Amino acid sequence: MSIFVLLAGASTGLMLGILGSGGSIVTMPAFIYLLGVAPKPAIAMSLGVVGLTAGISALQHGWRGNVNFRIVLIFGLFGAAGTFAGARIGILLPDTLQLVMFALIMYAAAYKMIRPGPVAAGAGGGAGSIAGDNDNAPPLRYVHIALHGIIVGILTGIVGVGGGFLIVPALVLLSGLGMKEAIGTSLAIIALKSFAGFAGYAGSVPIDWPLMAVFSAVAIIAGFVGGLISHRIPAAILKSSFAVFLLLVASYMLYREISTVSAFN
Repeated sequence: MSIFVLLAGASTGLMLGILGSGGSIVTMPAFIYLLGVAPKPAIAMSLGVVGLTAGISALQHGWRGNVNFRIVLIFGLFGAAGTFAGARIGILLPDTLQLVMFALIMYAAAYKMIRPGPVAAGAGGGAGSIAGDNDNAPPLRYVHIALHGIIVGILTGIVGVGGGFLIVPALVLLSGLGMKEAIGTSLAIIALKSFAGFAGYAGSVPIDWPLMAVFSAVAIIAGFVGGLISHRIPAAILKSSFAVFLLLVASYMLYREISTVSAFN
């Protein structure tokens, strides 16, 4: 078993378990740059791995009462439909365009992580964070939740990101959820959307099932560990470390893709 599979799988699980997001941002580059998987199969396999890992982590949060199933139904179903459509679009797009879009999303995610403010500050607290909890939640804005689900879903399908770094702030702002419930609900939504995206790619791109199975198993175990240790790590350290990681990987991806394009010109 490759050490890269263990490291990448563990990183994916820890990101999801601690932050409620970030799984695909680790998984997809790992498949491409560490494990030599072609971009489109890497996107499909990333969606499958993140779907499994997020789904099991969501069960952990559900047992603690931190999943709002009404919002999962609205956001998740509309998001799943958008993700399936985005996956069908992604099959037709050039690999380089998909990877550049992915890198730009990583820059946006890094900005979200380091931007000051109550939503960003709470988002890094993980499953054990209670910062930003709101006992006086406003009425749900169903249309906004559904539209956001579709938009994030299409993005998920095209570039293979679960969208947790967008979903968590949206759930706090649009639904008035506290951070614990927003993270748990986000994981359930990510699982639904990721499975829909995987279904959109399945049959159209080759899947390395043994590699995906091992990667998923390691990520699931790490996800449990991440959920247990999240409350022991200061939110500021989590956010800043993750933001630096995103900036480094995104810059490397852009460098690789720009170099590849230049080589053909």
